[in-house]
This record gives sequence, C-alpha cells and structure tokens, in this order.
Amino acid sequence: MDLRVYYRKIREAEKMIGGDFAVVVSQETPDGGRAGVTTEVPRSIAAKMLVEGKARPATLEEAQQHHKRAAELLRQAKEQEARERVHLTVISDSEMRSLKNSNRGKQ
Repeated sequence: MDLRVYYRKIREAEKMIGGDFAVVVSQETPDGGRAGVTTEVPRSIAAKMLVEGKARPATLEEAQQHHKRAAELLRQAKEQEARERVHLTVISDSEMRSLKNSNRGKQ
C-alpha cells in the first residue's frame, strides 16, 4: 500500500468528521474485531478506523443511544462512589471531653 495514498485518505476522512470526537460502530474483522460495538473516539482515530475498514460512522440514532448508555453508566458509577465514600466528622478536643463527660453522667 502506498503510504501517501493511505494518509491522504485518513486526512480526507478526518475533514468529513464534524467535531473533535465521533461515535463509530465497529465492523467484524479477521483479527477478531466484533461487529456492532459503539465507541466514541477522537476524530483522528475515527478517520483511521474508517479508512482501515474497522468501523463505520454511527447513525444519529446509534450515537444518541451510545450517549444515553454512557450517561447512565456514569450516573451509576457516581452513585456507587457515593455509597462507598467514608463519612468522617472532625471534632475538637474540648468537644470530645464534653461527650465523654456526658456519657459518664448517663451511666
């Protein structure tokens, strides 16, 4: 393959992609690539994947579904992180002594 032609195709594909990122849908490849997996990648990587036949541009509907799934996964991850967060309360020495003294009086 002529490298000049290869890189010219990549530059042309990159010009056709709007924005800094693009959602692409993977194609089945002989080296084990699975078809139908959506991914959001930088424009330069998307152009390379398109030229190499490893992916195709996602339709508007596929891109919207991908963004919805990504937003839902992010929400779930944030909820999980919040559940696992350790809550601490810092108190002064005088507050600690008063708590100890109040507990002694209750016994």
